[in-house]
Amino acid sequence: MENHEHHVRIHIDQRPYESPNPSSGEALYRLAGVPAGLDLFREVTGDREDPEVPHGPHPMHLRQQEHFHTGKPRVYRIFVNGQEKTVTTKFVSYEETVKLAFPTPPTGQNILFTVGYEDGPHQNPSGSLMPGGKVRVKEGMIFNVTPTDKS
Repeated sequence: MENHEHHVRIHIDQRPYESPNPSSGEALYRLAGVPAGLDLFREVTGDREDPEVPHGPHPMHLRQQEHFHTGKPRVYRIFVNGQEKTVTTKFVSYEETVKLAFPTPPTGQNILFTVGYEDGPHQNPSGSLMPGGKVRVKEGMIFNVTPTDKS
């Protein structure tokens, strides 16, 4: 059986590369030799933020002459219960927020946490987070995490 792999020319940090298409983030990091501590970003047009290319094996479709660049991971400064915290992902989960608020959480069978947020991005300016949920973050976003006893 012949291999009819399709290749495209892409650019990473303004250097040309030939890549199979589809590819994966994992393969692109390897192709360009992206050093530890840097992330790969897919360039987009307009005033939108360039999305980070995930490191994983999931297939991603490339376009001929597409451009990527490396950079340090984005750091977002958020406030959790009045304390400044930093996160390096565009989304934060209910569980991560509780852990930021209470590294050693109160114990007990009936302890629940209420997580509210405000000053978020236009997709989610304010609201509540439920267990298992996540929310997009932005610089300066405020989270209030309150333990409650459901008894």
